[in-house]
Amino acid sequence: MEANITYETQQFWTWWFAIYLYAGGLGAAILAVTFLTDMYLKPHRNLVLWGAGSGVVLLSLGSAMLFWHLLDHMAAIHIFNPLALFNQSTAWIAWGTQFILWMMVWGVLYAIPYARVTPLLQRTPVIKTILNWPIVVKLGDIEEHHRKFFGWLAIVNGTGVAVYTGLLLQSFPAVALWANPGVPLLFTVSAFSTAMAFLLLLMYTILHEAEDDHIRVLYERTDLVLISAELVIIFSFFFYLQRGPESAMKSWEILFTDMGWLIGFIGFGLIVPFFLELKGVIKGWTSHVPIIAASIFVLTGGYLLRHYFMYAGVYAYPW
Repeated sequence: MEANITYETQQFWTWWFAIYLYAGGLGAAILAVTFLTDMYLKPHRNLVLWGAGSGVVLLSLGSAMLFWHLLDHMAAIHIFNPLALFNQSTAWIAWGTQFILWMMVWGVLYAIPYARVTPLLQRTPVIKTILNWPIVVKLGDIEEHHRKFFGWLAIVNGTGVAVYTGLLLQSFPAVALWANPGVPLLFTVSAFSTAMAFLLLLMYTILHEAEDDHIRVLYERTDLVLISAELVIIFSFFFYLQRGPESAMKSWEILFTDMGWLIGFIGFGLIVPFFLELKGVIKGWTSHVPIIAASIFVLTGGYLLRHYFMYAGVYAYPW
């Protein structure tokens, strides 16, 4: 007797989990790119403070979304224990938690020396008190003498967070859309593309300094390459889902017939900013409005990618 197969979209990992993946990947990539810039392009106090602050806030927001939805909140204690990784090496949320936790630690440590010489922070009583605690002063001195060491610890952990967001989804074989080796690559490329967009938005608005033009140009060119790679990966997904198992075809039908995915994510989240940034790379800018718009489109598209990946996750039931 031939069994009937029922296909249903999963209903548990929805928009809240998309925020967790988005904020985690974006925050970690912002920290990694910011520290690379500070170490190898130009010592940049304001960029580090804004980048580190934004990255830590985003990582905290993403982690809070996951913690809020835990059925047993006390169980979070176990995933903060690094020894748990040796007992269950495929527990991707435990790996991700370690990456996120240490990413925030190294991120804060890296920013301490800059924070201590920032007049605005020194005029804020609470922050000034914290920055003058003996342990904070000592940590700041250690970091200042080993800046690249701490920077690379943050970069490695940040890359780990970006890759982990895709590995977490790939570890669910019941959903063909997610159980694809291209998912970690797609989410990593998207994380660094959105980080470039965020930092461009920051540098064209709040940190608009003329001497940073070479940094902005490099960010634009890098983001153009990342968007190109993301379009190639999405194009590959288009054919993979069509030729995969039945549940993959169901995901294909959901994604590539949905105007939010086609117009919102692929159209305005990838193609429009690609051409805007391409114009800037080839001819330069007479106005900052197009690159600011492109950055906003990329940031919005980064969330829509994760939102629709959650939305189109299809389970196959043998009844």
